[in-house]
Amino acid sequence: MRLSDRWVLIMVLSLCLLCGLPGVGLGHAFPDHSDPRVGSAVSDSPSSVRVWFDGDIEPAFSGITVQTMDGKRADKGDGHVDKEDPTLLEASVPPLPPGTYIVKWNVVARDGHRTMGQYTFTIK
Repeated sequence: MRLSDRWVLIMVLSLCLLCGLPGVGLGHAFPDHSDPRVGSAVSDSPSSVRVWFDGDIEPAFSGITVQTMDGKRADKGDGHVDKEDPTLLEASVPPLPPGTYIVKWNVVARDGHRTMGQYTFTIK
């Protein structure tokens, strides 16, 4: 086998190996679970709304709001990433009357990738 043929073989095998590796850290933070849960109906007003993510999020670039169905703000305006748990985004809410509420969140993962989303929950 000639030297140039060996290099081609090495390059092809290297490329196959790289393509066959599982994806490593896509860099986006996605919701893992929440309280109240997505789409849930709860009997009592929660004192806070919390969303946990599958990775650490940047406090300076992440936020959460709770709104009524007609777009009025329902949280206390203190949305933040928990100091003890960098995967937890939360906002305090006053006692809320029965109704459906929209939780809107946007986060930046530690590597700079932004994700955002929303979900609803209902107070019976």
